[in-house]
Amino acid sequence: MDGKLRVDSLLDAQLQFRPMNTVSLEKQRAEKQPMTKQAGAGADIRLEFRNVTRRFQAGRKAEGVTAIEGVSLTVRDGEVVSLIGPSGCGKSTLLNLTAGLDRPTVGEVFVDGQPVTGPNAHVAFMLQKDLLLPWRTIRENVEFGLEIRKVPAAERKSTALAMLKACHLEGFPDHYPHQLSGGMRQRAALARTMATDPTVVLMDEPFSALDAQTKMILQKDLAQTLSAMRKTCLFITHDLAEAVALSDRVLVMSHRPGKIIEEIVIDIPGRDNPLVRRESPMMTGYLHRLGELLDLAHAKV
Repeated sequence: MDGKLRVDSLLDAQLQFRPMNTVSLEKQRAEKQPMTKQAGAGADIRLEFRNVTRRFQAGRKAEGVTAIEGVSLTVRDGEVVSLIGPSGCGKSTLLNLTAGLDRPTVGEVFVDGQPVTGPNAHVAFMLQKDLLLPWRTIRENVEFGLEIRKVPAAERKSTALAMLKACHLEGFPDHYPHQLSGGMRQRAALARTMATDPTVVLMDEPFSALDAQTKMILQKDLAQTLSAMRKTCLFITHDLAEAVALSDRVLVMSHRPGKIIEEIVIDIPGRDNPLVRRESPMMTGYLHRLGELLDLAHAKV
């Protein structure tokens, strides 16, 4: 998808959320939809795809393109699942369908047991671009989603300040985006994402533009935040080590039309500390297996 259209769609989606009455976050959380139960496993399901196919028409006479085909998957409460696969295999399409920015051609998508029919307040999106509004302070940017939901000003402020502290930005609430480094801007974007207390967090290569050192630090911050807040996360990355270090499971997709060709359970302790996970002797085995599945030895750019 074109970058400008993607940004415009996400901002439009935020503005399409039905404004709520002026109620507290606590009441909003209490009114969230119940989770579904996975048959036979007793596990709570936050996100589910049921035999989903998405085709895009290129024109009236063109055959079009099938981005994904027959995708079925579930993500449990508090679980982090990474999607990896070749470029153009439909990973971002899966996120767009989850967020309600697009609709399946065939099949159904469920969040918290409810069919996804449009943008909804249960899902938050974080991209490679921070999308911070340059005319708003960092605190005001973090408050943006809460403001759309008509949360009272005092509660918006206290929530934003708490999230900035959790993301190690407590000294910068009155700064503007241009005054922060790239890594700090992504921390602010993470704080804004979590401020609305979503049940499902979608991340599309959020750290790919950062230098290696900053990237590893933010990976640790993200892992600790997801663990502490017990958030469910669907994460796109092309970095195999990042996928293994951050995830409970990694789903590998085929070339277009994208299908889930393998699920790998990451059995390394300490998901909340990817720096420690990277030092595990098991890391090499997972990376080797993922490389085999993606056929990296014969891959073409």
